[in-house]
Amino acid sequence: MAHAHTQPANLPVTIGTLRASGWQSLPVKEELRRNAVKRIAAGLPLFEGVLGYEDTVMPQLENALLAGHDVIFLGERGQAKTRIIRSLTGLLDEWMPIIAGSEINDDPYNAVSRHARELVTEHGEDTPISWVHSSDRYGEKLATPDTSVSDLIGEVDPIKVAEGRYLSDELTIHYGLVPRTNRGIFAINELPDLAERIQVGLLNVLEERDVQIRGYKIRLPLDVMLVASANPEDYTNRGRMITPLKDRFGSQIRTHYPLEVSTEMDIVRQESRSSSIGDVHVQWPEFMEEIITTISHVARSSSQVNQRSGVSVRLSVSNYETLAANAVRRALRIGETDVAPRVSDLAALAASTSGKIEIESMEEGRESQILQNFVKAAVLQVFKKRVSSAKIGEVIALFEGGVIAHAGEDIASAQYVELFNQVPPLRELVVAAVGNTDSVAQIASGVEFVLEGLHLSKRLNKDESGSRATYRSRT
Repeated sequence: MAHAHTQPANLPVTIGTLRASGWQSLPVKEELRRNAVKRIAAGLPLFEGVLGYEDTVMPQLENALLAGHDVIFLGERGQAKTRIIRSLTGLLDEWMPIIAGSEINDDPYNAVSRHARELVTEHGEDTPISWVHSSDRYGEKLATPDTSVSDLIGEVDPIKVAEGRYLSDELTIHYGLVPRTNRGIFAINELPDLAERIQVGLLNVLEERDVQIRGYKIRLPLDVMLVASANPEDYTNRGRMITPLKDRFGSQIRTHYPLEVSTEMDIVRQESRSSSIGDVHVQWPEFMEEIITTISHVARSSSQVNQRSGVSVRLSVSNYETLAANAVRRALRIGETDVAPRVSDLAALAASTSGKIEIESMEEGRESQILQNFVKAAVLQVFKKRVSSAKIGEVIALFEGGVIAHAGEDIASAQYVELFNQVPPLRELVVAAVGNTDSVAQIASGVEFVLEGLHLSKRLNKDESGSRATYRSRT
């Protein structure tokens, strides 16, 4: 993961000048601990952009760093495990010296590889050093059943052997990902998927500090913080972690989905890309954002969903983006430049939802019905929370007196505003949902939300045909 970072001009260039500068060599876990201590003492979060874990996951992670532990994160998909792991590089020093030309980040004061040892023997204090940025001190591997020892640890390089070196010569080794992350952080995602013999090889490097490559035993005293992620389900399902490796992780931290709808809304706003598309500006009424995230929460508590595979926060993000896209498509068709997602746009979520939820239904073809029920339950939940007013009775009375409302994709926002102005008690319900706003698009969305809420709470009838709906009195 090479990044272009500008190296400061005043950094030492030889071991001698490095020593004179007072630089101290620290094991990677000491370095992480020292920088975590500074952040905690300053009252700062360990890193930005991870929401909803302030009181649950973060205190455990702080403890693990202070204790100098290797860490495994256990959690279902879409719980920011990988994001947290990648963010750990922000707790490393920005620049670290290595012996120039070293493939395994040799410590200038304690060379490990043959190349570095020979360089130091030859040049002593004049040995050249180079500097590595913190973002390049991170290695990551997605564990797949075909991952090999050579991927992780290394392999004999046949070209170097062909050049006339002996197999037993350390310089014939082509190093794998773990040695190349020496003095850094190495992450394995979905660890239980790693074949057991590979887990044993990994354990040797971490515990015994030696590896065997093609029967040739070499000592590699590596300094690595190991971080892993796993789905709790996988402990029993696809693969399993060998007990000694599980034992090596000092801390096991459980992640979770956002506990509050409002936290998930914040995450969705942070992660999604949908403020405007082309010339159309998307305005989000808060109740529509709440409906989106409530759908995920409803699915997470449903017995019709396979909870072991989880309902990821990515579902909320995808639904948010799909809803915005559908609203824009609608606006382009009827020539509007400002648009707010409406309840009638929720039908578009079938495409972004069905692939992300595993429905456990006995009957074939029931999936779309179950998803529709999640959407209706979410709309009703948000409606009951946001709209409670004595005016509901007055609105129903007007509908009983003959008011009929049309809704749907092809209805311009201005038509909803007409209804908003014609039925004064409706205005109060819409303002309760949307707040005081001059936005025609948001008022239109609010009108549709109130009508659907009244229908779902069994106060109004709704006749649907295609993408159009008509709301009328129940009598």
